[in-house]
Amino acid sequence: MARQQFDLIVFDWDGTLMDSTPTIAKCIQLASRDLGLPVPDDSAASHVIGLGLKDALSYAVPTLDPVDYPRLAERYRYHFLTRDADLVLFDGVREMLETLRAEHYFLGVATGKTRVGLQRSLAASGLTALFDATRCADETFSKPHPAMLHELTRELGQDVERTVMIGDTTHDLQMAANAGAKGLGVCYGAHPAESLRQFDRGPDRVAAGPCLRPPPARRRCGCAPPMHCRRADSACASRWRSSGARSALSWCASMALRMPT
Repeated sequence: MARQQFDLIVFDWDGTLMDSTPTIAKCIQLASRDLGLPVPDDSAASHVIGLGLKDALSYAVPTLDPVDYPRLAERYRYHFLTRDADLVLFDGVREMLETLRAEHYFLGVATGKTRVGLQRSLAASGLTALFDATRCADETFSKPHPAMLHELTRELGQDVERTVMIGDTTHDLQMAANAGAKGLGVCYGAHPAESLRQFDRGPDRVAAGPCLRPPPARRRCGCAPPMHCRRADSACASRWRSSGARSALSWCASMALRMPT
């Protein structure tokens, strides 16, 4: 693959590489229930994925007294660690990363996980050696602050303008915008496509929009395959038979990397 626009590709972890969104949301809800707190609905619990744990819990349970954050965090960790071993990568992730590595792209991770949590996930998935550098929320500012991307580019000696952040939340895309990097959203994770499309504007967009779906396996209507579907999701689902959201990421990455400067 001829390198054109990017040298450094930074991935979010949960909901982008790892199929963990439902598990994280459920653990936030269980932790809230344990302490007799209002239980956030699925949308609120999913929205905070990608943030540092303190920021995530304060958003998901806004009535919580800050002095009780450690108690809620402890209950969240308890529930998450009982399920952590069952989490798996999205289909195609390992092959996609190996291909990009073979093409000599710099690869990084910027995540709301703790360092201990990310190291455990990297080891369990066997992906540790594929990444050149990683940043976690307990080491620096949480998303959407640009610090993670700025620190990664400095560590690897790369230009932030030739860096793309790939993630499933608006936190990822806002961090990219704040850092001066490009952002690429994937529509199978924690945040709905409509939220990600607010970043589809002007010269900062990538591949005609940040919200990418997998290519259709078979055309079901007369329109050309879109980079992201501008139809209502229900209409789109009736017209397109996709290869599955779980195998979308390798396609998303390859489309972004082929974009001309």
